[in-house]
Amino acid sequence: METISYRLPSFEGPLDLLLHLVQKHKLNIYDIPIAQLLDQYMATIHEWREADLDVATEFLEMAARLVHIKSSMLLPKHEEAEELRRELTGELIEYQLCQEAARRLAARNVGGDLFTREPAEISPDMTYRRTHPRETLLDAYLAAAGRGKRRLPPPVQAFRGIVSRRIVSVASRITYVLRRLYRREAVSYDSLFAQADSKSELVATFLALLELIKSKRIRVDGEGREQRVTMTGEGAGPDGAAPEDGFLPDGDPLWAE
Repeated sequence: METISYRLPSFEGPLDLLLHLVQKHKLNIYDIPIAQLLDQYMATIHEWREADLDVATEFLEMAARLVHIKSSMLLPKHEEAEELRRELTGELIEYQLCQEAARRLAARNVGGDLFTREPAEISPDMTYRRTHPRETLLDAYLAAAGRGKRRLPPPVQAFRGIVSRRIVSVASRITYVLRRLYRREAVSYDSLFAQADSKSELVATFLALLELIKSKRIRVDGEGREQRVTMTGEGAGPDGAAPEDGFLPDGDPLWAE
């Protein structure tokens, strides 16, 4: 025959068991019925012994204490019993407060065993990762090495192919804007910047617009994305011709590079 086993609740001490019985049977902790509490306490001890569990000495001492309080209450003058009962009530209330405080602290400590490392400071990688033919690097090195002898900067040709930057002139963007306006008479402001592929080209286009507005060759109407750029009568080339590359009206230094 299979033996049925069960696990009894564990208690940290006799006060823990008493508080459990008070809460289980909904007894008034401020006016504990000692006789009823003693019966429930002894019934629990009896269950433990039937389950062949060792009962700690402190639980037996609490049982003797409850028996003493109950016996004292049977006397005609049981002032001592009332004092002992109030003392037991105070211990139970204090233990209950400690349990509640422990639960609150445990709730606050959720995740407290997880530690994260502060973000590590990663120094910027300044490694130059582009590759160049050996001949190009050798020419650049020889040019830089000879700089100390002649005390002059190396020629630009020595570094061509290693470091290069496209320079966009304001004059070229003025020609670009006027050509666009000559074909369409009016274009949106944003479209003049749509094909710019570098900051230099964006800045040069913006400066070109400022110069053209200042010289009254174009005007800008509207606000925000609705802005339109229109050519005025002074914007075209000689005899109304379209501006050509290098076409700089006489006496207008604003168009010169």
